[in-house]
Amino acid sequence: MSQTTTERSTAKDVEPVRSASRRSNRWVTVLFLGPAIVYLALFFGYPVVKNVVMGFQQYDIATFFTGEAPWVGWGNYSEIVTGRLFGKALLNTFLFTVGSIAGQFVLGMALAVFFRRKFPLSGILRSLILLPWLIPLIVSSAVWRWLLDTDGGALNRFLMGVGVVDSGVPWLTSTSLALVSVIAVNIWIGIPFNAVILHGGLQGIPDELYEAGSLDGATGWRAFRHITWPMLRPVVSVTLVLGVVYTLKVLDIILGLTNAGPANATQTLTTQSYQLSFQSFDFGQGAAVSNILIVISLVFAVVYLRANRRSVED
Repeated sequence: MSQTTTERSTAKDVEPVRSASRRSNRWVTVLFLGPAIVYLALFFGYPVVKNVVMGFQQYDIATFFTGEAPWVGWGNYSEIVTGRLFGKALLNTFLFTVGSIAGQFVLGMALAVFFRRKFPLSGILRSLILLPWLIPLIVSSAVWRWLLDTDGGALNRFLMGVGVVDSGVPWLTSTSLALVSVIAVNIWIGIPFNAVILHGGLQGIPDELYEAGSLDGATGWRAFRHITWPMLRPVVSVTLVLGVVYTLKVLDIILGLTNAGPANATQTLTTQSYQLSFQSFDFGQGAAVSNILIVISLVFAVVYLRANRRSVED
């Protein structure tokens, strides 16, 4: 009886200590997460919410003086969607994104697989691949604009020097070539990102799997198909999602190379949002276009990740 009483009293004494420990852990968690939550709310949450609200307002220069932005509801979206540029901008955005992601991923994967082998100077060459990613985009666009210039561009001078063409090719001034040229430049810029991320994923695949696969005849393409690709699929998912989200909002390269021309041949939703906001100063319609871009990015991310999860489970 006395032993039972002692156990009960001990349990009663331990319970307050446990409760105090839990409260202390909660406060420590709050102290660590609090600054991060405040930072995200101020610098990410507020701009997004403000942008969404602006998309439903007549927000222009007069608003800064009067402090009033009339509520127009879906008027901005209706005017944008029914406008003459939206269809072309949407199509260019799709072509620009698909072309860029396909080129970046294929070439990045090829380089990642190539540099998985160890050979002299492989480390130095891997570092040099990062240069396009490290150079500021506005500098890259200026260099490529000089390289692709119709009259004095280095590329045209080389092609004419070897007799491939008789006159300068209008890479950036032709309505049929401008978008292709911009996509090619964006592929060049995005290859390092894909190569580095995919190379890191390849490093995590054990060599024992390839050794075991070689015993069953899985070498070369078969090894890539049955060993490399299944093991690399989670990294591929992250790479593609981040690549699409990043490519959808590319602005610097297009403005630096063609300024969305010629004749809107390289006009995308991003450049349209920029022009509406900072050239026409119609911030409401500019916010509406950017909100459409956000929805497109979210839809793609959700659909792709769910489809990828189902394929992994199957």
